[in-house]
Amino acid sequence: MAWRIGVDIGGTFTDVALVDDTSGKIGVAKAPTTPKDFAQGVLSALAQAMDRYFIKSADVGLLSHATTVVTNAILEEKGARAAVIMTRGFRDVLELRRSARPDLYDLFQDAPANLIPRRRRFEITERIGFDGAVITPLAEEEIDELIESLRADRVEAVAVSLLFSFVNPKHERALGKRLSSALDVPVYLSSEVLPEIREFERTSTTAICAYVGPILASYLERLERATKGLGLPRMYVMGSNGGVFEASEGVAMPAMAVESGPAAGVVAAALAARQAERPNLLTFDMGGTTAKASLIRNGLYETTPEYEVAGGASANRWMNGAGHPIRVPVIDLAEVSAGGGSIAWVDPAGGIRVGPKSAGAEPGPVCYGRGGTEPTVTDCNLILGNLDADSLLGGEMHINFDAASAAISEKLAMPLGLTVEAAAAAVIDVVNHSMAEALKIVSVERGHDPRDFTLAAFGGAGPLHAAALAEELGMVEVICPPIPGAFSALGLVGSDLKRDYVRTVYVRSDLADPDSIEQAYKEMEAEGAAMLDRAGMPLDRRRFERSLDARYIRQSYELNVPSPSRRFDPGALAQVSEAFHNRHKQTYGHDNRSEPVQIVSLRLAAIGEIPPLAVRQTPLASGNPLKGQRLMRGVEGLVLDRQKMPAGYLVNGPAVIESLESTICVPIGWQAEMDGDGFVKLMRLETGQ
Repeated sequence: MAWRIGVDIGGTFTDVALVDDTSGKIGVAKAPTTPKDFAQGVLSALAQAMDRYFIKSADVGLLSHATTVVTNAILEEKGARAAVIMTRGFRDVLELRRSARPDLYDLFQDAPANLIPRRRRFEITERIGFDGAVITPLAEEEIDELIESLRADRVEAVAVSLLFSFVNPKHERALGKRLSSALDVPVYLSSEVLPEIREFERTSTTAICAYVGPILASYLERLERATKGLGLPRMYVMGSNGGVFEASEGVAMPAMAVESGPAAGVVAAALAARQAERPNLLTFDMGGTTAKASLIRNGLYETTPEYEVAGGASANRWMNGAGHPIRVPVIDLAEVSAGGGSIAWVDPAGGIRVGPKSAGAEPGPVCYGRGGTEPTVTDCNLILGNLDADSLLGGEMHINFDAASAAISEKLAMPLGLTVEAAAAAVIDVVNHSMAEALKIVSVERGHDPRDFTLAAFGGAGPLHAAALAEELGMVEVICPPIPGAFSALGLVGSDLKRDYVRTVYVRSDLADPDSIEQAYKEMEAEGAAMLDRAGMPLDRRRFERSLDARYIRQSYELNVPSPSRRFDPGALAQVSEAFHNRHKQTYGHDNRSEPVQIVSLRLAAIGEIPPLAVRQTPLASGNPLKGQRLMRGVEGLVLDRQKMPAGYLVNGPAVIESLESTICVPIGWQAEMDGDGFVKLMRLETGQ
């Protein structure tokens, strides 16, 4: 490879990160996101980046993309006109859901609206038993009438989720074959999408694939045609599991593209953790619409199969019952509606609130001058001196200070009887507290002390708020990596090709047949090898990672533990049982080694390794980065140019360090230093220094 290019769609900007494999040079470009046609913003940002760094299409060896198309279609409920077919008598599985609720004490809360209404949920006579035996044969005579109903409803995609199809997919495959031959629409089978126990989650995941599949397919096809027309290589898409996949794989399993951009940021942070010798990191990624937090321990991030997206409580997506469940591996994240574009408002009780509504890319914050009228977090940072009206995007973006001040005065300061500066400061304090809660969710609520971690801050707005968050959590060090405003895009070009597979086996460890388990792993490895073949991945860059989900008998939920990569024999069975007991004790504080372990599902990650990436932007050997001074929250502070900061340069707060795509705030009581790899490290000073 020569140049690697990663493109990440954000709520306000579309970011491009570029890495020259030969020299290690890192580049960045940003263009406004275009919500009406995301592809337009992607192509605009790509063209800008390639022009700025004089890159020819033939010199690009890797092109990866993080898309918000799937998440936005669900959030905005603007997916395809989809239908779902279920076993007769089980039409309302999606309606019944689980009993989990985000607020246990709210008797009037409503579950998220179903993405597929009841009139497009159909039944067919058939029944597979829990052991895979056919109890009621598939009623072939009902299929023609079903096809006519689907045609009459003008459906654009169909999901099929029949009882126990993960044990015996015979009926689903027969029905799917008939539907595919008669209808010119994609058909998603739950036995292919998620061959796993739990009827509701399996149906929900398959239904969401049908709901977003046509939208994602159309978007990726248009974008691929455009990039191929420019002579660029095949495009990879970032998955929620921390790996990239080919566009065709995403069309087959659209749910994999949920949380695409945030996952890329965590991958980049894990690379930086190992490089900066900070293996234990709390990551903080603040963009235009949301802020995300994750935890990296010993240089590794954790994934979870439990994920809910959208719903009325989409800002609190870690809460059970808040959204639509998707059973795909997702990097463990906590997310809040707190970004640079989050709108600040006064509630009826006279309190300042921030979000969940966002000004987004169009119209954007008031100061962008694109028609925004509601004050945002970015407007407040501008008023407080944390941002400069002449420095955003290197001065390419016009900023209207007076408009921001007027909006804050009208909507916040006057109703509360405050000065504009005091109202802006209150907004920043409120949003900081909200984001600190997200950091606590992935640390304190997981049993980790944040004081044992370093905070890694990135995203366009992350470094602005990082030191304040670190203080609230008692942390003493913050690192801001190179190109923080496009750091997620950088993670795209450092992610391996990855696809996850699962099989439910449902067997007790004392009764399990190791040969049967080995056979199941081999079948998944064959699927993974075929995927890697399609991607043209060389044999010496392939690997397979085995794991399994296990629990004690009569438990309802499982824990995932690694499985030996060697042949699964009785020794491997004993090894995973021991690993489960240890994991159970670590998670819940107790175990029961006298009780057999129940193996529920086998998992396999098929990985094609991308050449390693160094997160490095070599600073100048010497130079004077001082740009001037300005008031920051009423105190005179220094303004520095990050690009001109030499290695070893130290500055005490108050100060701001500005770059093309982000600004670092160094408050009073903190010190910032540029290291030899282009990382800015903030350290909390001892009292009296």
